[in-house]
Amino acid sequence: MPTALQPATKPTMHFIGVTTGQSSINAVFPLWAERLGLGDCVLHGIDFAPGSPAADYRAALEFIRRDPLSLGALVTTHKVAVFNAGGDLFDELDPLTRAIGEVGSIFKRGGRLHGRAVDPWTSGHALAAQIDATHWQGGAEALILGAGGAGTAFAWRLANAEATAGRPARIHVVDRVSARLAHLRTLHASWLGAAPLEVHLATRPEDADAVLSRLPAGSLVANATGLGKDAPGSPLSAAAQFPERGVVWEFNYRGQLVFLEQARAQEAARGLRIADGWTYFLHGWTHVIADVFDCAIPTAGPLFDDLGRIAAAAR
Repeated sequence: MPTALQPATKPTMHFIGVTTGQSSINAVFPLWAERLGLGDCVLHGIDFAPGSPAADYRAALEFIRRDPLSLGALVTTHKVAVFNAGGDLFDELDPLTRAIGEVGSIFKRGGRLHGRAVDPWTSGHALAAQIDATHWQGGAEALILGAGGAGTAFAWRLANAEATAGRPARIHVVDRVSARLAHLRTLHASWLGAAPLEVHLATRPEDADAVLSRLPAGSLVANATGLGKDAPGSPLSAAAQFPERGVVWEFNYRGQLVFLEQARAQEAARGLRIADGWTYFLHGWTHVIADVFDCAIPTAGPLFDDLGRIAAAAR
């Protein structure tokens, strides 16, 4: 495995990602733990390169399962890989986790290992901070760049929102791997009453540009590829044009966020509303911390706002 795993000496939450040492959570977690009264606990990063062998993911899951003081983990880039490689190692997987095929939260209850997808909810909370349901009444569509775990979960959230004005008229998902798109198409077929979905293979940024160019005004464009954080670049070319009055969401908040820079260059001319992944980061981490430490953390209100202020000060 890329990261050596040693038995924990105090209650430990693991962080399965690519460049975990660069995340703001390393500075934020001790401050949150104090505010939440979690006691003497630590956060430990486990780095995997994208596309790591299934045996490596299984080894990490088996370690967490048997190590008494390893309480659980948050998974970032590898949500689908963890599910595919080690789904059988979990004692409990909820129906939604199975429906979208990803694990973002790993935790224990009564000695049993649980896994669940949190992105459908955290992405929904983060999006609600940017737009309200009435945004979609004008026929706006959504383009999700990336059909990995985060992109698939966000597609589920958008597709299964309330049909009366609460979701896009159509959802487009672009990816450079045809197998991911085929998997998403199969999943979508099982989502009864979901909004229409179109998938598009894009082996070059220009292919994604072409889908982008057909979106109506007011449409949402989200970068769920990890490009800019886990790997350099953007899923769009330098010539891409965002839809007028569009909403642009970069899922990441750190790294060389080329996609975000592209949107900001067009912000005034195209009337864009732009957000990075900071609010998504807050919701994602607080959801999983609540799972791992079996505590209640609200998604809004004074405590959540306080945690946001603490994180922003340590960012």
